Amino acid sequence: MTSLDDYIARSEQALRRMRDANLGPALEQAADVLVSALSQGKPVLVCGNGGSASDAEHIAGELVGRFLKERPAFNVISLVSNAAVMTAWSNDYDYETVFSRQVQGHGAEGGVLLGISTSGNSANVIKAAEQARAMNMSVVTLTGEGGGKLAALSDVLLAVPDKTTALVQQGHITLYHHLCYLLEERLAPSAT
Repeated sequence: MTSLDDYIARSEQALRRMRDANLGPALEQAADVLVSALSQGKPVLVCGNGGSASDAEHIAGELVGRFLKERPAFNVISLVSNAAVMTAWSNDYDYETVFSRQVQGHGAEGGVLLGISTSGNSANVIKAAEQARAMNMSVVTLTGEGGGKLAALSDVLLAVPDKTTALVQQGHITLYHHLCYLLEERLAPSAT
């Protein structure tokens, strides 16, 4: 059994690998893409499965609500949050298109899909990215090492250099919290 100290040490090593991978420029590029869309009133749609679904809701909560600043809401929609759409579409059609269908309904040219998949191979996130690209939306992805199939569909790939799901998810939290910070600084610089 691994002790808490061992797990924290593994987490610290994973975060150091993220720093060494120099993800800062890609994160700045992701912020530029999202700022461009949001400043034009275009939607940012967020999706993922399992723990990444919770991350999608977390990101939307921070950006529609607030992260660190009191400011107007940003146009961010979590595609995992509508239980009726998720269950009806999955039951009547299939789960692989549950996000792409919503991108079709909520997306707009100039908007952004923020897809989250620790493997980079989640079929429904891939289909959402394909739909977004077909609609001339930008695609920003949070993945694990290598980016999986999502790498080829991404305008900006934020690939945490690890293959352990839990450590990748911890890396994603670090990345998207900093992304939320950057968006508030750029879109609401005078807010407190």
